[in-house]
Amino acid sequence: MKLIAFDADDTLWVNEPNYVNVKEKLCKLLSHHVDQTTLSQRFYEAQIRNLRLFGYGAKSFILAMIETVIELTNGAVTGTEIQQIIDVGRELLDFPIDVLDGIPEVLDVLSQQFDLMVLTKGDLFDQESKIARSGLGHYFKHIEIVSEKNEQSYQAILKRYNVQPSEFLMIGNSLKSDILPVVHIGAKAVHIPYAITWEHERVAEEQLAGKSFVTLESARGLVELIMGAKEVA
Repeated sequence: MKLIAFDADDTLWVNEPNYVNVKEKLCKLLSHHVDQTTLSQRFYEAQIRNLRLFGYGAKSFILAMIETVIELTNGAVTGTEIQQIIDVGRELLDFPIDVLDGIPEVLDVLSQQFDLMVLTKGDLFDQESKIARSGLGHYFKHIEIVSEKNEQSYQAILKRYNVQPSEFLMIGNSLKSDILPVVHIGAKAVHIPYAITWEHERVAEEQLAGKSFVTLESARGLVELIMGAKEVA
């Protein structure tokens, strides 16, 4: 194994629950305008519609909520309420980083034997800030923040680092972003599910048929898996 890459959000640290919490706060704040079910559905549609323009992350999240409320209220939402959306949304830019169980110990062991990379998608400033706040940055030789995780982006990264697919391992919680594109280009992947998955990152069961990858309950199983494979090789 020449390069081992880790996803960041919900693989190295807790992320999605913070977004769920902020969304719930905003839905309650705006409930006098529209019911929460309608707001939630239209908000999700706005997020997906705007991905190609604003990408992923907290800023895109806030913009989508503002756009959704303006549309649903026919412009009746007040400036004060928009300011409240921004203020609540700011929580996503500086929340305390809760590193997931076992991650520091695993990174400490693996970084002594392999080149490690953080490979995540989203807003550059936001992701760099989370990496810095996590205190994990010193374990990683490389950091790559991309706009999307698909076959093309993985292939570009492997080419840039002169790594063959057989020499690359991706570890992450998202089957859509961290596992399937990696498997499709002939590289290896380890899926570590997280308790909450954003709807956009879910995949149908039939998409997994015939796909070869390892699933672990916890990051703590990575050392035995990877070091054991190294010894066998």
